[in-house]
Amino acid sequence: MSNGTPKRRGRRRGGEDTRSALLTAARAEFAEQGYDGATVRALAARAGVDPAMVNHWFGGKEGLFAAAIALPFDPAVVIPALLEGDPERLGERMVRRFLAVWDDAGGGEFVALVRSIATHETAVTMLKELISTAVFARVTEALGSDRPALRASLCGTQIVGLGLVRYVVRLEPLASAEHDVVVAAIAPNLQRYLTGDLSDVPG
Repeated sequence: MSNGTPKRRGRRRGGEDTRSALLTAARAEFAEQGYDGATVRALAARAGVDPAMVNHWFGGKEGLFAAAIALPFDPAVVIPALLEGDPERLGERMVRRFLAVWDDAGGGEFVALVRSIATHETAVTMLKELISTAVFARVTEALGSDRPALRASLCGTQIVGLGLVRYVVRLEPLASAEHDVVVAAIAPNLQRYLTGDLSDVPG
């Protein structure tokens, strides 16, 4: 017996229509509900497609989030790779990974995202989710460090700040510095935020 609710089709007339609908829905849903609050079912419902399409097109919620804000990497892939190895060298691995990704894309969509935050509230929310939930918070929580939310925010100051200065402002000598130079300068601060003693920080 029908409950009066029309069944959603798994695909629209074209695959790219489905993908585009999911991306549009994701930007709105993540902005309104945050990364944790946005469920695969809600994202699919907003796009008018079957939830299986999220996995089909993006491999899951992490991949959809990455595509929605045009991250040139999938957090579900990058985070486990970052966490492999000595925790005390995590800061170095993180800086190298972000430099490699961003340099390959010439700054890529990160530049567009940062340039949009002054005029688009959605861009602000997406950047917050990137820092506070989707990437940095998951790393600090996986480490089991104290004050993971504070540590995630501090990591954001380093990585997002680095991206801003290197790819948006293009401030020399940082804009054209070799990776080893950037790592040597930034990684120690980032490592303190990840695993160091923050007992001198009030709160």
